[in-house]
Amino acid sequence: MPRNPRTLAQPAVAVCGSLVLAASLCACGGSSAASDEKTVTVYSADGLKGENGDGWYDRVFADFEKKTGIKVEYVEGGSGEMVQRAVREKSNTQADVVVTLPPFIQQADEKGLLQKYVPRGADKVAAADKAPDGTWTSVVNNYFGFVHNKKVLKEAPKTWEDLLDPAYKDKLQYSTPGVAGDGTAVVIKAMHDFGGKEPAMAYLKKLQANNVGPSSSTSKLAPKVDKGEILVANGDVQMNFAQSKSMPNLGIWFPAREGGKPTTFALPYAAGLVTRAPHGENGKKLLDFMLTEGAQRQVSEIGGGFPARTDIEATDTNATELAGVIKGVEIFEPDWQDIGAHFDDYIDAWKSATGS
Repeated sequence: MPRNPRTLAQPAVAVCGSLVLAASLCACGGSSAASDEKTVTVYSADGLKGENGDGWYDRVFADFEKKTGIKVEYVEGGSGEMVQRAVREKSNTQADVVVTLPPFIQQADEKGLLQKYVPRGADKVAAADKAPDGTWTSVVNNYFGFVHNKKVLKEAPKTWEDLLDPAYKDKLQYSTPGVAGDGTAVVIKAMHDFGGKEPAMAYLKKLQANNVGPSSSTSKLAPKVDKGEILVANGDVQMNFAQSKSMPNLGIWFPAREGGKPTTFALPYAAGLVTRAPHGENGKKLLDFMLTEGAQRQVSEIGGGFPARTDIEATDTNATELAGVIKGVEIFEPDWQDIGAHFDDYIDAWKSATGS
């Protein structure tokens, strides 16, 4: 179940499985697809829509249209790109709903892109997975992780320090922090595991000797790992678990500090209603629908993720496998307020350390 690339290139726009010109949703003057009262436009980070129509979004959007008659117009790109695009369009808003990974959903809120709306079912979402002021709510839970080629590497690396081995030179790659949500997560996890910005950057500077180079797309890395072009890459559990169905050499793992435990943190897909959304009422209906019990039960079964609602106990085969993936992994909670306040500083420090 491969996923579309996390890229900063002009995102494709899909309407119920068919392709339309991206220009129809640009912020220029004239008529746009958003003029149709029976539509809702979603700007989203990738990972939840399948290339073959087999992703969670595919099922949810189709069921939503069948129930309401409202078509979903879907625009996909990196988390940072989706926020940047919405910012550029503030004078002529096109999106109704934005879905991104942290810390970009917090950035969208800080930039005034989101209006307060608490979807039905949001009371069942954990406090850490939604905004205190009701501007965004997680719709699919997820965790940051890495992948390795389990055919070449019989055992996954265990520590960050293992990755400094010269054997990984030009066989390791992670997506670009500040551009890709999962790339930004590399910096967040390193700062946690190494105990702060300075030691984390010192490590990432050393790691750069083995790094293939920047990548605006996280999901493009998994196929390279599966083929053995590289042996290790970053990712996230939901996306990589889904990809592993068609990429048998992918193994998910979580780095630890030498002598420590493997760690990860929640990296949910969080959704918010856009300020001055052209079809705000339709956006509200879609947000409500994504948190319904039926849609949430499909998160693991179809999407390979974790339900955002805490009252949903998934029991399907995927849910059982996913529980095994994170078993024994220490889950920490990032200080998103601090990350939001010092985001540019952290990214600049990474650029300086790695020469990127």
